[in-house]
This record gives sequence, structure tokens and C-alpha cells, in this order.
Amino acid sequence: MIDVATLVEQAREGRPRAVARLITLVENAAPQLREAMAALAPYTGQAYTVGLTGSPGVGKSTSTSALVSAYRRLGKRVGVLAVDPSSPFSGGALLGDRVRMQDHATDPEVFIRSMATRGHLGGLSWAAPQALRVLDAAGCEVILVETVGVGQSEVEIAAQADTAVVLLAPGMGDGIQAAKAGILEIGDVFVVNKADRDGADATARELNHMLGLGEAREPGDWRPPIVKTVAARGEGVDEVVEALEKHRAWLEEHGELAARRRRRAAQEIEAIALAELRARIGDLSGDRHLAGLAERVVTGHLDPYGAADELVAGLTTN
Repeated sequence: MIDVATLVEQAREGRPRAVARLITLVENAAPQLREAMAALAPYTGQAYTVGLTGSPGVGKSTSTSALVSAYRRLGKRVGVLAVDPSSPFSGGALLGDRVRMQDHATDPEVFIRSMATRGHLGGLSWAAPQALRVLDAAGCEVILVETVGVGQSEVEIAAQADTAVVLLAPGMGDGIQAAKAGILEIGDVFVVNKADRDGADATARELNHMLGLGEAREPGDWRPPIVKTVAARGEGVDEVVEALEKHRAWLEEHGELAARRRRRAAQEIEAIALAELRARIGDLSGDRHLAGLAERVVTGHLDPYGAADELVAGLTTN
């Protein structure tokens, strides 16, 4: 029997095992999940969430590890949510990111969790919002969310982070990729990693040009900075942290931080409600009413939209 109250108390004390068990409840959609989220709610809303996205091979894991080191030097407690591809056998995360962050494995002020996408598109696990709440309530001051690395479909990170960092690297065609819809629009901070390679300056120039061609900005609007790094050597990482802190200050000054978090909460509520409705519809798969509606559609006595309206009306009145 899981004692949720004890788990929450231990997580608040920063015990890694309790935090890990709570996130497992989230991933498994355990029956105790509602109780856990209710108990954690009063302690959330303090963490600053940074999302890191970009094409595979740009150095997301290395950059994340370097950012952890930089924030630890500032005395911050850091949480890392590394979303990995799912194992085709167990459905679990492949743990590649965790392997590359072993430098922080023994630091009690750093919590690293790999999560499987489990087939969820958009670069994040479906359980990520609730997992972020767990890390927030556990006292993490900064949470770094590293996406799975599937390219331009990762725009979902913009909805889950206070600040979205887009990583690019020279020689990977990223300059051209940045011109396409999605990635360019979500970036609050752009990082050209592996800047010791040929073409880094050209990538930064091209990116700056593309940003200049973007939407017209009013005076006082945030213009995403471009920072060059060599994350493997820790070069330029402090400048990335500086850019992140400037963006956070801008968000707070303009009321955008609270607005982003309200939008995030609204999307989370909507997702939970839709999942509940899907579950209830799934329970009707063998229901006579649904079968009757299907028969009426097949025989032409009812159109699919009308049938769906009747089905929804039945779900919402029960």
C-alpha cells in the first residue's frame, strides 16, 4: 500500500527515492495519482522551468549537463527531466541522457529523471506536466527539460517551459531548418553549440538574419539572443545562464511569466479532461448505445456528426 502523505513529506525533504516514486505514480497513471497531485499542489509554482530542444546530435544532453553545473555553482537546486525514446520492448526510457549526466549522479542537490515518450509525439512525454509539478514541489529551483530530439515537431516544449532554448550546431543544416515553421517561433534563447567547428559564425549569422525576418516587434518586446557555446568544454555556458536570467526578468516585468503558467495550467486541465472522456468512450466500445449509433450511420439514418453529438450528450449527462 502506497502512503501518499509520507511520500509527499519525504519529497518535500528532498529525498530522491520519494521523488522518484511520485514520478513513477505519474508515469503509470496510478490510482493514487489524484491524491498525490492534490497534496503537492500547495507547494508548486516556485520553480523556473527551462526547456531545451533541437535536432538530434546538436548536444542537448551535454548542454543540459553543463547548465546543471553552472546553476549548481550559483547554489541552485536543480531538477532534470530528460525525455528519451521509448524502448520497443519494455516501453521504458533508453536512459541515454542519464548516462551522459553521470557527473551529477552523486550530487544530492540534483535530481535527474529519464522519462519515456511512450509513443507521444511532440518531443515530450504525456506525463511531463505532472512530473514537473513533483520536481517543483520537491524544492527544485530550476528544472531543465530536455526533449527527445525529434526535430521540428518538438514545438510542444514551448507550452511546458517558462523559457524555451533551441540548440543548433554548424554543419547539420540547422540554419535551413530554422527557417521552417515551428522551431524559429518557439525559441526564447538560441544556442549555437559546437562553436569550435567550421561554420559556427555562419550559422549564427543566418539565424540572426532569419530572426530579423520574423514578426515585427514592438519596442520593449523580447528579442531572442544568440549564444555560441562549446558545451563539452563548458565554454559559453555562463553566457547562456545570463541570457536565461534576462529572459526570466523580462517575463516577470511584463507579466508574461504568470500568463504562460496560466496557459500551461489550462492546457494541462484540458488534457486531463480529454483523457477522462476518452476513457469513458473506451468503456462504451461494447455498449449497445454505441453499436446502435454505428448501425444508424451505416444505414444512412444518421450522419457521424449527429451520432457523435448523441454520444457526447450521453457521456455528459450520465
